[in-house]
Amino acid sequence: MAEVQTLRKGNIYEEEGQLWRVLDYQHIKVARGGATIRLRVRNVRTGSTVEKTYNNGSRVEDVRLDKDEVQFQYTDGDFYHFMNVETFEPVTLAPDALDGVLEFLTDNQVVTLESYEDEPISVTMPTTVDLAVTWAEAAVAGDTANTPSKQVEVETGYKLQVPMFVTEGDVIRIDTRDGSYVTRVKQ
Repeated sequence: MAEVQTLRKGNIYEEEGQLWRVLDYQHIKVARGGATIRLRVRNVRTGSTVEKTYNNGSRVEDVRLDKDEVQFQYTDGDFYHFMNVETFEPVTLAPDALDGVLEFLTDNQVVTLESYEDEPISVTMPTTVDLAVTWAEAAVAGDTANTPSKQVEVETGYKLQVPMFVTEGDVIRIDTRDGSYVTRVKQ
């Protein structure tokens, strides 16, 4: 059991037989009353998002997730197929389990699969990934009055803003937490 005030964004807990991922946490203290904790949570299995309010000191069931390294193999259009790198067992996931991952997922990439009681819950990317630029806006000479940046598209189809010196064919490092440009990778 864990106290509600110890939960943070990204934590998963169990309540009434359902798994909930914390999306947002607010500690609310009113003048004479006791503090309350307001959580915006997503049901891990159904994907529905709700707001829950708890009194300070309330307890919920803490969940320990199993983590395995899996390698992306292919997609058949409806599902994404991975292979456990230690046991070589196949793992099939629906696109909703890959929220925030598809923009950076490439063939044969190794990611972390989080599961609970042998049920796949979500996939976690490495903090940064290196992707090739497949399209870049043309840089205009003299267009440096403000922070000079341009839009590019990487091999997965993800679009982002990068410095003007990045060109088509370059490999860039992207932060998967916020989708931002980190640096150009030397080949």
